[in-house]
Amino acid sequence: MTAYANASADSDSARTCIVRVCRDCCCGTERKHPGVDHDGLLARLEVDTRGSARVLRSACLLACDESNVVVVTPSVAGRRAGGRPVWVRAVLDQAAVDAITEWVALGGPGVAPVPASLDDRVFAPSGLSLTWTDV
Repeated sequence: MTAYANASADSDSARTCIVRVCRDCCCGTERKHPGVDHDGLLARLEVDTRGSARVLRSACLLACDESNVVVVTPSVAGRRAGGRPVWVRAVLDQAAVDAITEWVALGGPGVAPVPASLDDRVFAPSGLSLTWTDV
């Protein structure tokens, strides 16, 4: 049985998104984005999403041209409602972090629409297939 099948639609785990934050070769580095408080933004993301998301630091997500990259993965409830992971580019300021945390608090992908303030930051990752094929 999968975690999705095992989670009750009413449980806290069914309403918890995953926020994956790229922190590897260039995302989150002073070298690529000097003057940005990367640690402060990450801490704010972790604190402000408590209870509505798990924040995970990730190795390179292979979207270096879009850094700093955050991927918001739907909760079980969001996935059941048709939500899919949403990739967000240029998370370099408090406004972007606030928009992500407020969206996740509302339920995130599949439950609440992407905030208008993030529309220009949402992108489809170029190196990944967006369709399934039988092998």
